[in-house]
Amino acid sequence: MNEGHLRYLASPEWAETLRRDLLPWLTRVVDLGDDVLEIGPGPGLTTDLLRERVLTVTAVELDASLAAALAERLAGTGTRVLHADATATDLPANRFSTVTAFSMLHHMPSPDHQDRLFAEVCRMLRPGGTFVGVDGKDVPRIRDAHVGDVFVPVDPDRLAARLVAAGLSNATIEDGEIQFRFTARKDAQ
Repeated sequence: MNEGHLRYLASPEWAETLRRDLLPWLTRVVDLGDDVLEIGPGPGLTTDLLRERVLTVTAVELDASLAAALAERLAGTGTRVLHADATATDLPANRFSTVTAFSMLHHMPSPDHQDRLFAEVCRMLRPGGTFVGVDGKDVPRIRDAHVGDVFVPVDPDRLAARLVAAGLSNATIEDGEIQFRFTARKDAQ
């Protein structure tokens, strides 16, 4: 992630945007349950929002320095931070009530990696659990913020089919001007 992008994701402005825009939507669309997995927390401002609302949060971060910094900042809070590849976590199957992915899918190196993540999310969700997230669209404003970053945008028009192919169902996509939001469920068995 480029330095400007990383600074913004750790800023008070971003924290306020999350509280003002993400949190009301999240509260409206999902009951987070008791055991949440966050994929790609970066500096962890979204992790902070989740920690305020659920009993157990596990955050999986691929970047070693971001994972270490987040683990240090959250030491003693009961939040578990793992430095791992979210496409192959070795976390238990059928464990999490909700899995979240906030503005991180486009940082994955290929659509194949994204699809592997979707399958891993399905494996880790408990039956009846929800996968919920937000991601940036391929528009100039978002693309410009990612100069020097990995930027593989997800096509919101194809996302529902990709989530279903990974084993999820009831996918909903809310398409906006610069971002889209999504939910999908793992069928109760």
